[in-house]
Amino acid sequence: MVNQQNYPNRTIWHIEGDEPVVQIIDQRWLPHELRIANLKTVDEVSIAISEMWVRGAPLIGATAAWGMYLAAFNLKNYHPSEFDSTINKAAEKLNRARPTAVNLQWAINNQLSNMKRFSSVNEKIEAAKNKAAVITEESVTRCKSIGVNGVTLLKELSQNKNGAPVNILTHCNAGWLACVEWGTATAPIYLAHKYKIPVHVWVDETRPRNQGARLTAWELGQANIPHTIIADNVGGHLMQHGMVDICIVGTDRTTRKGDVANKIGTYLKALAAKDNDIPFYVALPSSTIDWEMENGLEEIPIEIRNEEEVRKIKGKSGNSIEEILIVPEKSKAINYAFDITPHHLITGFITERGICKASEESLKKLFDK
Repeated sequence: MVNQQNYPNRTIWHIEGDEPVVQIIDQRWLPHELRIANLKTVDEVSIAISEMWVRGAPLIGATAAWGMYLAAFNLKNYHPSEFDSTINKAAEKLNRARPTAVNLQWAINNQLSNMKRFSSVNEKIEAAKNKAAVITEESVTRCKSIGVNGVTLLKELSQNKNGAPVNILTHCNAGWLACVEWGTATAPIYLAHKYKIPVHVWVDETRPRNQGARLTAWELGQANIPHTIIADNVGGHLMQHGMVDICIVGTDRTTRKGDVANKIGTYLKALAAKDNDIPFYVALPSSTIDWEMENGLEEIPIEIRNEEEVRKIKGKSGNSIEEILIVPEKSKAINYAFDITPHHLITGFITERGICKASEESLKKLFDK
């Protein structure tokens, strides 16, 4: 987490006022510029999610929750019956913003069911604001607990290495930029650093949007955690040569049987880890578990994003941030944003309630309702 002067401690926060504003870190400009964006309407929130000003399952959920509050506030002069039908349309708009992360639908449904408990429009608006705040704070609590549970793995590895740095490989960005605070995959790393457990992080660049190289590396650098950026295809080589002790990644949706949807390329890392007997853990808050889905390959929707994200790359040239074409002008591309890692390739889940196997039985036991 960034604690330096003039840097925010969170990815999203609410500004009270006559016209409420939700502020976010616009992650499209990192690591070269830190820009704060103001969101005032549900349309702006929908754009921020779909165009990845914000990303990461927990942060998408929190942003959607605040989007529902903004939608409700802007209906303050509506009749209650008119309010209900219009807020449902706002929910539909937000639900279309990103298809894979389950937190989006989860947060929106939480808001809708909560508002239904009240009759007046003012009560509904206040309920939406309170629920958004609760969802945000619960996300922070869950992530910190993931860190507390996960750091035990790193401590044990460090002891087995007689205090030599634990080499952790991660894919994409599952840090505090993908959440509200702490992160999921990075939470144990931050706590290990705090407890002076020596760690080193191999940071996959994560093409095509380079969220590892741009975001994870930026986060770790701000926290002074040793790290090295690698091309996505280097991970297998490192594992073959004993240079990786553990893999920890995040997830955007997890089925009840333990299949995981995460950033494209995660499956290949899991295969390499399995072949080299390296533990492969997924750090997840319970809000990313989809209890209605069983088979990830068959049921989880995989987002196909704009091909220009593959054809072009953004970077800093001199004092300007530029986007350049890196493929032949007429070549087509396809941009699958996620892949599915089957549960049999996963060593275990690091959750806010503890560590468990990637199985329906273990998940249900841990999250017994």
